Amino acid sequence: MTNMRAKVRVGSCTPYRNPETGETVNETLRFHGVAKSDGPYPADGSDENNTFSKFSPSVDFSIVVANPALFGNFSSGDTYYVDFTPAA
Repeated sequence: MTNMRAKVRVGSCTPYRNPETGETVNETLRFHGVAKSDGPYPADGSDENNTFSKFSPSVDFSIVVANPALFGNFSSGDTYYVDFTPAA
């Protein structure tokens, strides 16, 4: 398998709290593939999101984060690169 890079956007970030303490115990992050949302792509196709959406037109995944150091660090609309590299 070769390496692959995807560009994704946070669709939602849902915290789950302990009902007794109100403390966040984890967050579910939902990601989607990027697409241009502020008008049409340039005619020459030079927009980076256009390139990523062309080669991975449908991306949808979620991650449950249980690391307290990461709580509150993701917001809807943020974009990230996700790299897929074979594990040894």
